[in-house]
Amino acid sequence: MQTTANQPLNPQVIGKTESALGALLGPVLAETGTSFEQWVVLAVTADGGPVDRAELVARIVEARKFTAGDVEVAIAELAAAGGLTDEAGKVELTAAGLDLHRRIRGRIHEVTSGLFDFPAEDLATAGRVLTAVTARANAFLAAHAVR
Repeated sequence: MQTTANQPLNPQVIGKTESALGALLGPVLAETGTSFEQWVVLAVTADGGPVDRAELVARIVEARKFTAGDVEVAIAELAAAGGLTDEAGKVELTAAGLDLHRRIRGRIHEVTSGLFDFPAEDLATAGRVLTAVTARANAFLAAHAVR
């Protein structure tokens, strides 16, 4: 059996990596009762101040391939729980939302701290390759209306 370390980068290797990282993330999110969709909304919204709701939904739909409905539900759930405000077409994390984001981010760091212990140049190369693969896949999706 060939190990991932011996395989060239391909969809199977990427899929196995994503599955393994997701298996690590799941319990971290479960500790706080946060869904994956809610986590993505928290993470994207934590990048700055108030975000235009429609822009936030579009960014997440494009990046994560969620449906707009999934994102809308996550926003509504976070707002109902006091994690963000959703007023006048703007979404912003509350102090509680920022705290939740920090706690989850901290636990993710604890769980994954040793996973990316590679030389900086290897990480930079992997980042460039995965970013290029993502861009090509998105271009294909756009050109072929695949969803």
